[in-house]
Amino acid sequence: MDVIQRIAEELSVNSKQVSAAVALLDEGSTVPFISRYRKEATGGLDDTQLRMLDERLSYLRELNDRRKTILESIGSQGKLTPELEHAIKDADTKTLLEDLYLPYKPKRRTKAQTAREAGLEPLADAILDDRSVIPEQTALSYVDAEKAVPDVAAALDGARQIIMERISEDAGLLAELRERIWLKGMLHATVVAGKEQAAAKFQDYFDYQEAINKIPSHRALALFRGRNEDLLSINLKPGAEEKDEHDLYAQFVSKHLNVTDTSKPADAWLAETARFAWKIKLFTRIDLDLKLRLREAAELEAIRVFASNLKDLLLAAPAGPKATMGLDPGIRTGVKVAIVDATGKLLATNTIYPHPPKQQWDESIETLAKLIGLHHVDLVSIGNGTGSRETDQLVADLMKRHAALKFTKITVSEAGASVYSASELAAKEFPNLDVSLRGAVSIARRLQDPLAELVKIDPKSIGVGQYQHDVNQVQLAKSLDAVVEDCVNAVGVDVNTASVALLKQVSGLSTSVSENIVAFRDENGPFTNRKQLKKVPRLGDKAYEQAAGFLRVMNGDNPLDASAVHPEAYPVVEAIIGSTGKSIRDLLGQSQFLRGLNPANFTDEHFGLPTVTDILQELEKPGRDPRPEFKSVEFKAGIEKITDLQPGMSLEGVVTNVANFGAFVDIGVHQDGLVHISHLSDTFIKDPREAVKTGDMVKVKVLEVDVERKRISLSMKSQPEISPASKPERKPNHNQQKAVNKVNQQPPAPSSMANAFAKAFKK
Repeated sequence: MDVIQRIAEELSVNSKQVSAAVALLDEGSTVPFISRYRKEATGGLDDTQLRMLDERLSYLRELNDRRKTILESIGSQGKLTPELEHAIKDADTKTLLEDLYLPYKPKRRTKAQTAREAGLEPLADAILDDRSVIPEQTALSYVDAEKAVPDVAAALDGARQIIMERISEDAGLLAELRERIWLKGMLHATVVAGKEQAAAKFQDYFDYQEAINKIPSHRALALFRGRNEDLLSINLKPGAEEKDEHDLYAQFVSKHLNVTDTSKPADAWLAETARFAWKIKLFTRIDLDLKLRLREAAELEAIRVFASNLKDLLLAAPAGPKATMGLDPGIRTGVKVAIVDATGKLLATNTIYPHPPKQQWDESIETLAKLIGLHHVDLVSIGNGTGSRETDQLVADLMKRHAALKFTKITVSEAGASVYSASELAAKEFPNLDVSLRGAVSIARRLQDPLAELVKIDPKSIGVGQYQHDVNQVQLAKSLDAVVEDCVNAVGVDVNTASVALLKQVSGLSTSVSENIVAFRDENGPFTNRKQLKKVPRLGDKAYEQAAGFLRVMNGDNPLDASAVHPEAYPVVEAIIGSTGKSIRDLLGQSQFLRGLNPANFTDEHFGLPTVTDILQELEKPGRDPRPEFKSVEFKAGIEKITDLQPGMSLEGVVTNVANFGAFVDIGVHQDGLVHISHLSDTFIKDPREAVKTGDMVKVKVLEVDVERKRISLSMKSQPEISPASKPERKPNHNQQKAVNKVNQQPPAPSSMANAFAKAFKK
């Protein structure tokens, strides 16, 4: 099938839309640019559809390239029949394509190849073609010591190897068996003998069995991690009753050879050949294929989860351009202090020692008070690492003692701050600043604008992934880069304040061009209009076309330069101005008036209804930020350590991560609690993201607290059942729990299994 047509069917759109999108991508246009400014061409394909289109386009083009190579290879061997060529051209997956190529693929020397060279292929054909022959008698004429066939047994073994190889390379049989076992197969995990103690974190998998096609991604990745660490053994069973199932599949292969009974002399020998082919060839390959299929599916899901969490984190509400103090908590090493102005420029740094062993509590309060007053600080951003609650108490005491200082304190995630501090980017930005103080700067800035600061950190270091180190790192990086690009361009970038790290995420801008923009800005002063961007070295027409609409020039010569209206569409605004008799400044923000205009009145051969509609919406709220309004959570006073928690407590918290099995919530005790999926909602949900997303502020109740193992079980249900403070009742094992869940039609309740997931996930 034509690539364009196939993608169109998969996306449920028409071929013209796909064709236009492919042409734009091939020309070098980015997904954000196409989804925002080329709606007429693509029929309004959004960024999600375009990302899927781009991914499938790459896959199908790779498939076609491989198809061409395979056809050439088989053709050069003189073995390309019309039927085989048709099958190869119709193959719609890489797996099927490789199955078809398998018999013709150059391979290392096999026993079957040796047997053919010894002249035993006619023997194999004779037995297959005429079941009435007696294999032992027929084989007598093939005994030849000079060809390394010393006796009848050797001749029959060679014939068997030839038939087994043919069976194992039958694409249709392989595909059918693979799908049958995918639907019926069971994966069984056991602990490696003698490694029970070392494998304690995998204790839920010491004797674990589940249908292979039902295993969720987090469990699959945990299993493969255990196997890779040589702590777990993982075996695939073709069905629930392994021995019986193997016999059934051997019989299935026999039928494939048309062996339906044992009445003819050759049938018993062929049935045994089929059994060997199943056990030695087919099942061995299918075992590898299905485990790989499970792993790849689990990795894709884990990458999807990571990307979803990252998007939520990047699009978290910004506190805005306010003078901010960042506090990077520490106990013995002190609390690092950094103050930035409304634009994020560093104003001052310090280190205070309010906690043991120095315990300079009063001195620290006075130091902070002076800095806050001197720099008119509006916000105090406290990192949530070690010493966070103690530092929060310090700031609370400061607020009581110096009530005249009007500021707000907020605790923020400091994930990745240390990575940024030691990065080359931070060294360039603050060459003379101590590494430990750079983290405080990051903590301050990420409160002002999470997106602008977090783009400086490798997404894999932000800590919102699920088994992120176990997945394909190339695929992960590609997916996360796409998320960052989409988020940055959805919000837009102030060209006069943006860092190189932020600018290089803008559609069409490379790192070198972004550096040139900053250098031009430093040398010539702030940009006053978008046209000046064309003077930036190496920022050519194509880059300008791709980037201009996403770059904002605030308080410049033209109010439209601060909006998402692309310069190429300014003539549309001029037409609106001419038609209404109002100036651009009179139009901006006038929702009622703008909504009364008919977009169709301003369309022409260049700009259609989608573009004009977008322009009118942008004029209503120029430069609108898609991110939500900023809110902050207040952790409960007196609840600072895990030992302060008691079942039944109601607390406020912030969602730090969402996995397939639940959500992790920071409740201010230096250990995130887990809200299992079964406790996220009063109604049944299949995906935790139906209830929460990363960064949400939520109310929870404490269900269980395991101080020794640092595990906290929480609930967001309106009336959760609280476990008694006494010793909890014995939990059922995984398979027992699964049976109960099947009856209740609910996901597994928080248990040792869920806690093990939490522990592994946090690591």
